[in-house]
Amino acid sequence: MQKMENRYSHSPEDIRHYSTEQLRKEYLVEHIFVPGEICLTYTHHDRMIFGGITPTDTPLEVTLAQELGVTYFLERWELGVINIGGPGMIQIDGQKESMKKQDGYYIGKETKEVIFSSEDPANPAKFYISSTPAHHKYPNVKISIDEVIPLEAGENLTLNERKIYQYIHPNVCESCQLQMGYTILEPGSAWNTMPCHTHERRMETYVYFDMLEDTGVFHMMGKPDETKHLVVSNEQAVISPSWSIHSGVGTSNYSFIWSMCGENITYSDMDMISMDQLK
Repeated sequence: MQKMENRYSHSPEDIRHYSTEQLRKEYLVEHIFVPGEICLTYTHHDRMIFGGITPTDTPLEVTLAQELGVTYFLERWELGVINIGGPGMIQIDGQKESMKKQDGYYIGKETKEVIFSSEDPANPAKFYISSTPAHHKYPNVKISIDEVIPLEAGENLTLNERKIYQYIHPNVCESCQLQMGYTILEPGSAWNTMPCHTHERRMETYVYFDMLEDTGVFHMMGKPDETKHLVVSNEQAVISPSWSIHSGVGTSNYSFIWSMCGENITYSDMDMISMDQLK
């Protein structure tokens, strides 16, 4: 089964008087990984499709055509994949690749067949995907976690010691506008991206996971001088517009996948926000 929900874009003025319920309805995606299903969200903030593919007994394939004005899904789109579940398999135009936990893949436009499967239905793969419009076909590249050298950031003193794994990034492979990576907070750390930032030249989505039972993340969003928050549970995702900060603090350490798209693929292009600017 495949489901896709549309989420439309809003300005900072729109959310000024949102209730908690309305804010969650517009920016939080509560169901990402459902066994045997494809759960997608199409955000009109820079037009990104993201979500989870959780195959069990039967392989799954994203079938989008009329919804995107194309004859097959990746006719004019590129795709990033990271597996955060059990061991699985991805078949790309007839070529099969194994995908253990934390393995990723960049799949370029004009790829006609992408089929996802799990080795063990009782311990299914959980393929998190992000897809964006593409103007050029770049080569498909498997990104093995064994070959990714993480960036180490933060420190224990500020509770944000973490490792950043860059998957779809100019240092790793070519893409049109999609960037994607995986951040793991070390035990004892709770904050990511603080001091925080915005990047007016691209939007972002986060999916939080590997969270212990009865823990949560407070995801900070909004304009720096008018912040709001969403309480996020395990394997839920947040849409972050280009004008919004995007930072989180957890009741324990956690991991998240970040995906970005826009007119700039320079990872370090950020507009930093000092603590005295936050309200």
